[in-house]
Amino acid sequence: MKDLAIVLVSGGMDSCVTAAIARTQCRLALLHVNYGQRTETRELKAFRDIVAYYHVPENNILISHIDYLRKIGGSSLTDASMDVQDAQLDSKEIPTSYVPFRNTLFLTIAVSWGEVIGAKKVFIGAVEQDSPGYPDCKPAYYEAFNKLINVGTKPTTIIEVETPLISKSKTEIVKMGVSLSAPLHLSWSCYKNMDKACGVCHSCFLRLKAFSEAGVKDPIAYV
Repeated sequence: MKDLAIVLVSGGMDSCVTAAIARTQCRLALLHVNYGQRTETRELKAFRDIVAYYHVPENNILISHIDYLRKIGGSSLTDASMDVQDAQLDSKEIPTSYVPFRNTLFLTIAVSWGEVIGAKKVFIGAVEQDSPGYPDCKPAYYEAFNKLINVGTKPTTIIEVETPLISKSKTEIVKMGVSLSAPLHLSWSCYKNMDKACGVCHSCFLRLKAFSEAGVKDPIAYV
């Protein structure tokens, strides 16, 4: 029997493709975290749609809630007083969409769950090239986190975080998703809207650019 892997699925394109990659190697357990983000309801719908697409059993699904990220703010994704920036590809600053220490919180939930259900891997769709300002999207961060798992869990626990997309471009990710029949039509990437994607936020811009460069029509609706 294949090993069990937990995949962090936000509902976005990268996590959708990551689930497709993990499925080729492992049995799936899918984790989604609501953290008070603007598009929480729409992302949760995307997650549920991806769960249904892959026929993941109920006992292999976890939806967690950490609303304190909204309370502390500091990110345009969680703080309504901050504007979501349009794409700024030339900026060297950490974007306002960075949510403080978010991936660490998500991975911690995944590892806790993994210890209980016997998962051997945790997959996350982190991408360094297209998120150059995010400190928790760099290979060194995941190397450090895997060391933390090793010293912070039971001696019998063997869980490793894998980042299959970290060195890929968005265009390569689209092509991989298409080749693996990932349900990209069910994914949601927009930081602003929940009905039709805005097309101008950093996430939408990179997604549209990637589909165009891959020669594939983006299957979701835009304003």
